[in-house]
Amino acid sequence: MNSIETKTYTVHFNTKGYEELNSYLDSHHFSKIFILVDSNTHEHCLPEFMSQLHTEISIEVIEIETGEQYKTIDTCVGVWNVLSELNADRKSILLNLGGGVVTDLGGFVASTFKRGIKYVNIPTSLLAMVDASVGGKTGVDLGTVKNQIGVINSGDMVIIDTSFLNTLPQNQLKSGLAEMLKHGLIKDRAYFETLTDLSKLTLNDLDDLIHESVVIKKNIVTEDPNEQGIRKHLNFGHTLGHAIESYFLESETKDQLLHGEAIAIGMILECYLSTKLLTFSKKDLDLVTKAINSIYKPVQFENSDYEPIIDLLKYDKKNEHGNVNFVLLEAIGLPKIDCLVSNDLIFEAFEYYNTSRL
Repeated sequence: MNSIETKTYTVHFNTKGYEELNSYLDSHHFSKIFILVDSNTHEHCLPEFMSQLHTEISIEVIEIETGEQYKTIDTCVGVWNVLSELNADRKSILLNLGGGVVTDLGGFVASTFKRGIKYVNIPTSLLAMVDASVGGKTGVDLGTVKNQIGVINSGDMVIIDTSFLNTLPQNQLKSGLAEMLKHGLIKDRAYFETLTDLSKLTLNDLDDLIHESVVIKKNIVTEDPNEQGIRKHLNFGHTLGHAIESYFLESETKDQLLHGEAIAIGMILECYLSTKLLTFSKKDLDLVTKAINSIYKPVQFENSDYEPIIDLLKYDKKNEHGNVNFVLLEAIGLPKIDCLVSNDLIFEAFEYYNTSRL
């Protein structure tokens, strides 16, 4: 599979990725290699990853807890302290082996430790492969509010080894699929429709679809690295999706949602809003709703949920001058940024989602 070049780094796949990583480590003469893992990737991914590394450089493994609730500054402080205790210097490198929490947090830790050390992402979840590890966004949550603290700073390369997907449960694979569906909705109807017919997809197909998803995101990020315009398209489904994810994370009575599960709901809600405010057709709303509902478990929202979810919208990073700015769709493949939506329409969208599950 061909590598994907960006202006500042390259995404390599499978065997080629390890060849490039070993060559990179050999040529840069690092003082020490640190590998950041969580408890899951430590057990299921690290042994295979270590077998692919060919280096005489000293290696240290740092483990963090698994889960979005640990994507915090407190966890960063713990990792920074371990790096200091193990004598990391500015010639050290951090290899982030894990899902979105590990790659986001690890990238932020590396970007800020001693004002910046080099890092490489090795995403192990589908979500991280197609989204979190591409584009240079790093950071952590502030309480339960997503990705409020961070910097945009790309690592030196990304290694995508799709064999790691064999370690994932179905719900984690579906979580990553949500971001791929989003790429189709903002860029390519045919790609979206291919992804919705999961019964006809093989693992070989998934390799090609991951590659295509990374290309879609790479092209957008290359055109707008600092999210001043077109990169905002990647936030489709995320304005309400992030608020829902945060609300369920902090709730004592609701089960937590995976990122992709919340974004899938957000995409249905924002497609509904698109029919009310833009030219998005009812036919395509039905298409998207049916496809997403066939993949993801149902979630029931009560009237009492709406206000606290809407209250969380004020933390969305796209907001400007006190306005909550949505990315909506004029059609599949035709997003529009900076759309303003009334609370009444958001209530309507939730009611539409609830009835769509009946």
